[in-house]
Amino acid sequence: MVFYRHIKLVSLAGLVFIVAACGKSGNNTSATTLEGEVKIDGSSTVYPITEAVAEEYRTEQPKVKVTVGVSGTGGGFKKFSRGETDINDASRPIKGGEAEACQTNGIDYVELTVAYDGLAVLVSTENYWVDYFTVAELKKIWEPAAQGQITRWNQIRAEWPDAEFHLYGPGVASGTYDFFTEVIVGESGSSRGDYTASEDDNVLVQGIAGDKNSIGFFGLAYYEENKEKLKLVGVDNGDGKAVIPTLETVKTGEYAPLSRPIFIYVSNVAAQRPEVLSFVNFYMANAAALVTDIGYIPLPEEEYTKESEEFTSFVGGKE
Repeated sequence: MVFYRHIKLVSLAGLVFIVAACGKSGNNTSATTLEGEVKIDGSSTVYPITEAVAEEYRTEQPKVKVTVGVSGTGGGFKKFSRGETDINDASRPIKGGEAEACQTNGIDYVELTVAYDGLAVLVSTENYWVDYFTVAELKKIWEPAAQGQITRWNQIRAEWPDAEFHLYGPGVASGTYDFFTEVIVGESGSSRGDYTASEDDNVLVQGIAGDKNSIGFFGLAYYEENKEKLKLVGVDNGDGKAVIPTLETVKTGEYAPLSRPIFIYVSNVAAQRPEVLSFVNFYMANAAALVTDIGYIPLPEEEYTKESEEFTSFVGGKE
């Protein structure tokens, strides 16, 4: 499966490795002690990766304060476009309106892919009747026309119980919500509104786990952290084969259409500061090992090298 990428607003003025300020990122302690702050916000899906990187980075650069917030991809981009943050975690590419807001405020940026992720579709562990959903069934459940009309299990499949189901999912500021609605409903940001929404995936875990008639979705990594509380179901994309999301099926693209790349965005202004430059270099050098540890799918090694080179080129072009 080939993942799409939006065009990046970067300057490709040449590959200039900026190592004097921060040293070579990696597992060894940097020779240069830095100070300052790196402000990050955005996607709850990308948060665990960025926080894991931040924890490791703090051991090398204890005088650099790295803060990682969770406002959702959309909420994060609002702060990023105003220059309030240095890096935005994003579980989808930047939208046109967000890019325009950045341009208006003089914020240029580079998009860096950090991992692959799958969206998990979940029900309660007490649910004995759901074995999988088709994409068509998920659309029937979540599309705007379903609100107030499709509310019971036997409306999805006749053999399922005559009982009301309850929906749980990310809020509308979430990139996960945008991606799910785009590939399932057919239009990003378009869904029924009568569902329990939260930007906090832990709230969704608790809601789905405590409701026998629940249906929900969020990033696969959060399921991996809570698998004893939830029932993961497969998705049939129309070819007659239900596929369960795993590291392997997401990596190969077999789990379609709910597999995706996830990103960080770095602003041109922030990238000129040594502590931000150091942190991003460290991020790209250590992402492969850390994303695997917390249940995401790493890029091939050559892709991380390519992303690192693109960041270096972006920084060199902004000097």
